[in-house]
Amino acid sequence: MNVHVLPAGPIQTNAYLLTEPARGEAVLIDAPGGIWAEVAPILKKADCRLTELWLTHGHWDHTQGGAELVRATGAKVRAHAADCAMIETPEVMERFMGERMNLEPVPVAHWVAQGERFEALGTTVEVRHVPGHCPGNVLFYLPALSAAFVGDALFKGSVGRSDLPGGDFEQLARSIREQIYTLPAATAVFPGHGPGTTVAGEKEGNPYVRG
Repeated sequence: MNVHVLPAGPIQTNAYLLTEPARGEAVLIDAPGGIWAEVAPILKKADCRLTELWLTHGHWDHTQGGAELVRATGAKVRAHAADCAMIETPEVMERFMGERMNLEPVPVAHWVAQGERFEALGTTVEVRHVPGHCPGNVLFYLPALSAAFVGDALFKGSVGRSDLPGGDFEQLARSIREQIYTLPAATAVFPGHGPGTTVAGEKEGNPYVRG
């Protein structure tokens, strides 16, 4: 399996394209604005079809390109129901952003839950709920890849904002300790912004949430 890191959109939000050429399938994690233009040539080169889109949470910069992507590919969308309002009625975000952003609803086919496991790209995926940045932030953990895609819960040397609607720092810290820091130490952490890190590195050195 190949992991393509694709920063995109107005604030360079990380999207992650997982391709499995042996199966001819691919999955995208998060959909910042304009991401389809980045994804399409990679899929063509790898001879893969995009089967699913997994949203780590419902904030606009992670969903802005979702509707276009679904129209182009028919990909099945997974997300957490706690962010349903932001994903299906994204105009609610325009009220606290204070500007018109012309966001489109993203049709979710399956609402994920804490501890859920499912099969994709020939491997098992575990969902962990990590609220605190926003109510529906989840991570997708692929044990076979030793990788966790965590949205905006945790960054290299930092953590997600908790001052937006639905945010709560104490809840975020608890989520990080209970749901991220309990993953194997060598797990690669792929955040929603910036460079990757590891569980061990953040447990030892993150100044906001110690392990």
